[in-house]
Amino acid sequence: MTAALAHYLLQPRSGLLLAFAGMAALMHFRGRVRLRFARQLSDHSTFTAPYNALVYLFSRVANRPFLDAADFPELAALKANWTTFRDEAQGLLDTGRIAAATGDNDIGFHSFFRRGWTRFYLKWYGEPLPSAERWAPRSLEILKRVPSIKGAMFAALPPGARLGRHRDPFAGSVRYHLGLVTPNDDRCWIEVDGERRAWGDGEVMLFDETYVHEAFNGWDRTRLVLFCDVERPLRQPLTALNRWIAANVMHASRTQNVPGESVGAINRIYEQAAKLIAAGKALKARNPQLYRMLKIDAAIGLVAVLLAPW
Repeated sequence: MTAALAHYLLQPRSGLLLAFAGMAALMHFRGRVRLRFARQLSDHSTFTAPYNALVYLFSRVANRPFLDAADFPELAALKANWTTFRDEAQGLLDTGRIAAATGDNDIGFHSFFRRGWTRFYLKWYGEPLPSAERWAPRSLEILKRVPSIKGAMFAALPPGARLGRHRDPFAGSVRYHLGLVTPNDDRCWIEVDGERRAWGDGEVMLFDETYVHEAFNGWDRTRLVLFCDVERPLRQPLTALNRWIAANVMHASRTQNVPGESVGAINRIYEQAAKLIAAGKALKARNPQLYRMLKIDAAIGLVAVLLAPW
């Protein structure tokens, strides 16, 4: 038995599986706050753990929940023009253009819409959206001066809304928030790895979104922030790879503010997958026993494929 186990562990596939398991464990135990183990198993951050582990190793900024804005001097232009962002964001909110997705085509934030969170994309790992060129031109002019900003949107959180604990999957960027309309006190906060901070008008937060984080708006007005993905500074040779992933994989997660705008391949696939998920939920409601049996069979089949010899 021992010899057979040793033989199995020495196989290439076994080594890859063990390496993946180790990196997934690194993601789970990173920081002080963790998702439930069962949830982490299926969380998207588990499947991106091998790449994220490389990013943490080559990062030129500290691996900690909140980051220092002084390490990103190019972002000072955003804070200096925060009222421009505020005025355009408020106009978009007042006209209902900061909104939920137009369909099942925003995989990155689909769970937030159920909590009342809404957004208006300015750009997302590529060129600005046509609707942003039309309705937020001054904001885009400022963003175009800062090439390290890969994605940007106005994000709104209504009164009483809470975004539960979650991790984002991609460590190749860091998250930037610029307060636009906030209570300027601790009624409206974000907590990253257990450390809580309040938004303030014209004030900046930079944090590593691959730590577990959550947010709450206890104010009686809608909170507005400028929400950006900023390229994480990395040591070579990972910089080039990270930029390739941003330009190809992350770019494929783009979506639309209004019907007719381009939707990336990842979200087109998700739109079809959402139909299957809805069918599964309907089956679960009609016949829970059959649903559980099919789910177990699928899990057993996946394990069998992974453990089968080459």
